[in-house]
Amino acid sequence: MFTNTLYVLTIVLLLYSFYRDKKKTNMALKKAWKSFENILPQFLAILLIIGITLAVLSPETISKLIGQKSGWMGMIIASIIGSITLIPGFVAFPLAAALLKSGAGFMQIAVFISTLMMVGIVTVPVEVKYFGKKVTALRNGLAFVFSFAVAMIIGVVLK
Repeated sequence: MFTNTLYVLTIVLLLYSFYRDKKKTNMALKKAWKSFENILPQFLAILLIIGITLAVLSPETISKLIGQKSGWMGMIIASIIGSITLIPGFVAFPLAAALLKSGAGFMQIAVFISTLMMVGIVTVPVEVKYFGKKVTALRNGLAFVFSFAVAMIIGVVLK
């Protein structure tokens, strides 16, 4: 219902914009299409990876690896995967929802999302180039530890 409301609202506002200024609306639509084209390859690749992962790993396996009963080991596994992977937020949250539906635990997903957003193993060379080794190590180390603190808070709140 909420999604349909947003679609209807978007169409109404787009028509209003078109009524007010056709040229600006067409220019905005062209920019939106170019943005969509730029993000589409990444988005499709991530969807493919998510689909393959969910097809290969059964809900029992996901629950065993990063389920609520996996405890600290599940959190460590989720944090390592989150630290290594580089996924945009708009893909990470649907992935987290799919993992939760497949049996993952809240704390494990919280640490996964937190490390995914804050710790960047893949981006370390770029960070070192601009900020130096010490700042990069400190930032990533603190972000890694903070991710566990976030997971603990989520675990307490959702218990």
